[in-house]
Amino acid sequence: MSSLAFAVRDSGTMLRRNLRHMLRYPSLTFMLAALPIIFLLLFAFVFGGTLGAGLGGDRTDYLAFVVPGVLMLSLGGQATGTALSVATDLQQGIVARFRTMAIARVSILTGHVLGSMVQTYIGLAIVLAAALAVGYRPTASPLAWLGLIGVVAMISFAFIWLAVALGMVARTVEEASNTPLPLTLLPFLGSGFVPTDTMPAGLRQFAEHQPYTPFTETVRALLAGHSPAGSDLLWTAAWCAVLALGGYLWSRHRYNKL
Repeated sequence: MSSLAFAVRDSGTMLRRNLRHMLRYPSLTFMLAALPIIFLLLFAFVFGGTLGAGLGGDRTDYLAFVVPGVLMLSLGGQATGTALSVATDLQQGIVARFRTMAIARVSILTGHVLGSMVQTYIGLAIVLAAALAVGYRPTASPLAWLGLIGVVAMISFAFIWLAVALGMVARTVEEASNTPLPLTLLPFLGSGFVPTDTMPAGLRQFAEHQPYTPFTETVRALLAGHSPAGSDLLWTAAWCAVLALGGYLWSRHRYNKL
């Protein structure tokens, strides 16, 4: 069996381990979905009337506007779960035990990445179901849904590799739960909840050039059944490549120093 075949086999084993953890402790998955749902209800029913009027529509129009931002909030929040999982493995000595076994070294990290991606899709499905329950009606075509699944895979892959690195550099599990906090807050400083052209000049410049804005605009266009603007899609791919590569290299560097 080749080295690649060993790595694939062992990564599959680590993925099953993480999926079993997810099934054994489903509360983490639901907790990661609960916060975005709370914000969805808050923005839709408390602020939705006023913010919808500001967009020239009503609460229903604002619901269509805010759902992509809430989905981004869910994607960012998933990073916390991944960082916690990695830090817990390190603190409990499981990673040190795995390193003494005849398994592909890369499989320990890829198992976390693949398991977190599955958890991300489950969390997004729960949030989207909640949005549908309160009246959100996406108009995406089947092709747009496929595109959305691909874009979400890119974004979650990038965030999860970054979260793996944050989990590995954290000195405690508590620290690992705090370091991904910017990924949860940045959606509010982008186009997820209000248009960026309503922001003060300095904040608008930041909002228009941070990764969440092209992420949100690409997802928003696909859910509305439109083709995303070329620049948004290009920036989404570029930011994902930078975050994923940076997270991977940082994780590998840290892992090799253990």
